[in-house]
Amino acid sequence: MALPRARFLDRDTKFSAEVLDLLKASGIEPKRTSFRSPWQNGVAERFVGSARRECFDHVIALNERHVRRIAREYIAYYHEDRTHLGLDKDTPLGRPVESKPDHGAWVEPLPRVGGLHHRYVWKTGA
Repeated sequence: MALPRARFLDRDTKFSAEVLDLLKASGIEPKRTSFRSPWQNGVAERFVGSARRECFDHVIALNERHVRRIAREYIAYYHEDRTHLGLDKDTPLGRPVESKPDHGAWVEPLPRVGGLHHRYVWKTGA
């Protein structure tokens, strides 16, 4: 079963109408980067590389639905829980820093992406 995929292309002239027709016939939906925005290619490629290294290199996807579910969970983890050095170790959606509440508190792991990644929060005995 061929999975429909999107492929980001820059505006280079080598991607002629024949190339676009070939991609479409192969089940790939070509998407162009914005006009005069070459930086978008690098951003997209970096995210795809992160998703591959941190997620899909460690999971055997059973079918297209499984791939889509894993991708949705990874994207949520990427934006809500994963810290980024470029954001001064914050998450894209922002997350308040938690300090240890008291001596009886412990760290609780919250599984993300089916347990492949975790978010850690402080828990108390109450």
